[in-house]
Amino acid sequence: MMEKLTFQDILDARKAIRPYARLTPLEQSFYLGDEDHKFYFKLESLQRARSFKIRGAVNKMLSLTEEERQRGVGAVSSGNHGSSVAYAAQLLGIDKAVIIVPERTPQSKIDKIRYFGAEAKLMGRNYDEAHALGMNYIRENGLTNIDSCHDDIKVYAGQGTVALEILEQEPEIDTIVVPIGGGGIATGVALAAKSINPAIRVYGVQTEACPAMVASYADGVCYEEYPIGPTLCDALVGGVGALSYEMLRSLLDDILVVKEETIRKAAAFLLTEEKYVIEAGSATTLAAVWDYPEKFTGKKTALILTGGNIDGETIRKVLA
Repeated sequence: MMEKLTFQDILDARKAIRPYARLTPLEQSFYLGDEDHKFYFKLESLQRARSFKIRGAVNKMLSLTEEERQRGVGAVSSGNHGSSVAYAAQLLGIDKAVIIVPERTPQSKIDKIRYFGAEAKLMGRNYDEAHALGMNYIRENGLTNIDSCHDDIKVYAGQGTVALEILEQEPEIDTIVVPIGGGGIATGVALAAKSINPAIRVYGVQTEACPAMVASYADGVCYEEYPIGPTLCDALVGGVGALSYEMLRSLLDDILVVKEETIRKAAAFLLTEEKYVIEAGSATTLAAVWDYPEKFTGKKTALILTGGNIDGETIRKVLA
């Protein structure tokens, strides 16, 4: 039976990663809401590697043995997890870090991986292909895999620390909206939030181009690979993690599937009005507010902006 994530795991992660991951701001929106309902942005886009994934990467890598550190680490990523693993390796003095990314990964994300001193290898046409090829490479080269979402308790626990911060920064928050890619941050956030306040509502969000978790629950199958339609959300595509599939059904109040056009408009709004440079996958949380307004009436809602690694070409598409 698969080991389950616990609230204590998340509390332990908070202590472990405190010297390495930033306490990011929770900022009230200038333009959204009124006296009856308010919206706050949790700015994980302001982490040093511009992604929440530094939390899980550091928490996992702090647990490595000296022998594992010497052999080096590997990761398969659509970009954000990879740059966070590269940054964590730099912080912790791990000399060898290899990140496998899909061939179509935005150049800005590849540049960041290399900036932090890791080797970036391009494999596969999409995330699912990169994952299959990359896992073979990691095994054959004796690296320790730093998994982004499949079943690593340490990674999930690190991601869940986002919710601890939100509820410390604004204890009256009664609704949290979080993107779902592989499901790691959604699982950690939902478990932490519900452990603190069982009445809090937590919504996961997926793009209509790749609703892998929704399909998994509908079909009763954990889709670790899933077909991808045209999308701006490169960080949210591909299959879901086994641990998130096991846990999220009982933790989330709903999974909201949002339109790609709404995501584009939300990303443009955040850039031009709120002045936040975020990637399209992060804009799904605002898109959920616009596509499902009835869910947020009379609520104090935290929208997690998970990352800011957006390349120039995507910005042009968003603003077109």
